[in-house]
Amino acid sequence: MDLFSPRHLLIVLVIVLLVFGTKKLKTIGSDLGGAFKGFKEAMKDGEQAADEANKPQDAKQLASSEKPAERPAEPRPAEAATSPDKNKAA
Repeated sequence: MDLFSPRHLLIVLVIVLLVFGTKKLKTIGSDLGGAFKGFKEAMKDGEQAADEANKPQDAKQLASSEKPAERPAEPRPAEAATSPDKNKAA
């Protein structure tokens, strides 16, 4: 025999109805549904708030956040570099 056969589930449902009553089960169901709805709305609001916090607020922030790329320093030619021998001769 299966533990969750339709026959067993029906017996459990009848026992729950007898213990709690239909009115109490209705209020439990509506409370549970309202809790799920509130949770989903809070999750959506939290995601929107996080998205807004990550976006720049105005064009000035946007411009300051986009720094131009710095050019790397150009290497000096070998002739222009001073060597210890040239400094002694001068």
